[in-house]
Amino acid sequence: MNDGNHPGAIHVFRVPMLLLALVAGAASAWAQSTPSDLPPGVYMGETDYKQATAGTYALDPDHSAVIARVSHLRYSYSVFRFDRVSAALAWDPANAAACSLTAKVETASIATNVKGFAEQLAGDDFLKARAFPEAAFVSSAFRQVDARTAKVDGQLTLMGKTKPVTFDVELVGAGKGFMGQPRIGVTARTRINPVDFGLPALLGDAIEIAIDTEFQRNP
Repeated sequence: MNDGNHPGAIHVFRVPMLLLALVAGAASAWAQSTPSDLPPGVYMGETDYKQATAGTYALDPDHSAVIARVSHLRYSYSVFRFDRVSAALAWDPANAAACSLTAKVETASIATNVKGFAEQLAGDDFLKARAFPEAAFVSSAFRQVDARTAKVDGQLTLMGKTKPVTFDVELVGAGKGFMGQPRIGVTARTRINPVDFGLPALLGDAIEIAIDTEFQRNP
């Protein structure tokens, strides 16, 4: 209130209220966005996995990222990205247990913002990319937890060693996609012990692997 002694108080109060109103308005507009707001043949994803119809899907490399978070000598976490990824998903929303996934990552495609370090990481001190050019994952089971989350068990092969891993998967969106090709997007997380795959112990006790990806149904 403006009590006469603090004439600017009412203005100070109005500013945050105005900001809150603007944020609320933007959130409301986003929530009410519909396919009619988009170009013809382009549809937004929905938080309903059944909107991605059954079929074989391929990973969209333009909308995918494989990230590794690695301990930097227990001071912080270094973030590495792999830029060349491929995957195939056999998808059936009516029978999640029947779904399957195979994925490959080119180990030499590792990238980091530390100048010259990517080459060292791909070299013989770490990933040995010339001898082991690909890391691969082959699923063995899809276990649906609820309408938005699942666990995907499988075998991860890295540097010639194969170990079981489980990804915690969360649906981001599914829908009609673009130009008649349904699409599904997920985020997935797992952790591996670097020593299990022949990597140096100095990388810490666990490497977190984070995947953000979209799959598009094959025509």
